[in-house]
Amino acid sequence: MSYRLDKLRNVLKERELDALLVSTSENRRYLSGFHGSAGHLLVSAEGAFLATDFRYVEQAAHQAPEFQVLKVGGGWSWLMDLLRDAGLKKVGFESHQVTVSTYQQMTEAARELSTAEQPSLVATASIVEEIRTVKDGGELELIQRAVDVADAAMDSVTPTVRAGQTEQEVAWRLELAMREMGAESVSFETIVAAGPNGAMPHHRPSERVIQEGEPVVIDMGAKVDGYCSDITRTICVGEEDETFRRIYDIVLGSQLTAIATVTPGHTGGDADDLSRVVISEAGYGENFGHSLGHGIGMAVHEFPRVGPKSDHPLSEGMVFTVEPGIYLSGWGGVRIEDMVILESTGAKVLSKARK
Repeated sequence: MSYRLDKLRNVLKERELDALLVSTSENRRYLSGFHGSAGHLLVSAEGAFLATDFRYVEQAAHQAPEFQVLKVGGGWSWLMDLLRDAGLKKVGFESHQVTVSTYQQMTEAARELSTAEQPSLVATASIVEEIRTVKDGGELELIQRAVDVADAAMDSVTPTVRAGQTEQEVAWRLELAMREMGAESVSFETIVAAGPNGAMPHHRPSERVIQEGEPVVIDMGAKVDGYCSDITRTICVGEEDETFRRIYDIVLGSQLTAIATVTPGHTGGDADDLSRVVISEAGYGENFGHSLGHGIGMAVHEFPRVGPKSDHPLSEGMVFTVEPGIYLSGWGGVRIEDMVILESTGAKVLSKARK
């Protein structure tokens, strides 16, 4: 983990920050290896501290050997004591994670120090998330394992989906398969959207019975050793009709075009355009209402942003999804999603479940 701390310390130097308080669970785990559910990191140029309560002290000492573990109770006096003793004055905190109430508690704790000792608390955004955007070799191995589990579960269950089964039944079987194949959990709530429900991209599985001849959108992912996968397949139960074949072919062409043509140097918006133009030229631009994809790693949605107007530059080592879709109210939808890693020559597809 030391090289990750080095990257963070370089950013802190550039931002002229003496230290960063890290509260986001994924960022804690990325920097320290600790994956308990409660705790904070304080990282400075010279120090690395992990503060947690008595439930996790032993676990933290085992999982985060590069950090000095502190057993703390409630309140923020421990933080102020650390800042005072180390002479740290300009301290960043994760503004997307710290609530207004928590910020007020920290400032009240700071007032207990003398005026000369009181730190300046600086709101920051996405410092560690930006570092996490480019994956290292160890991360790629874990991501591929998560992808393999989801692929295997998808290929195991989808051939057995039949008319008369409910969306909830299929979702449960997919989640059970992922667990049996090595997932520690699902990456997110599995989506099974049959018939007209497929027109809602984030439909939650219901007791609706799957009908013969209708499309079924299945969006699922596995988490393995803290890393997520995310794939979508759209199947037809029974005989495909002309609408399904037409819409499916447009979406597949859109996806394959983006995968074949995206390269380092493109922005997330450029990648989105590569796919969107195919659907727009087919006359369904208004029916593709979400972004092409998103970064994925420890969190199922993280940098880079891959969507309209995204100026996030894409570079080697970034992992993201490519998931165009067309959604027709009253009929249903088609979405096809794969995970890719961007290499020097273009995108390499990680997910292999049958389409």
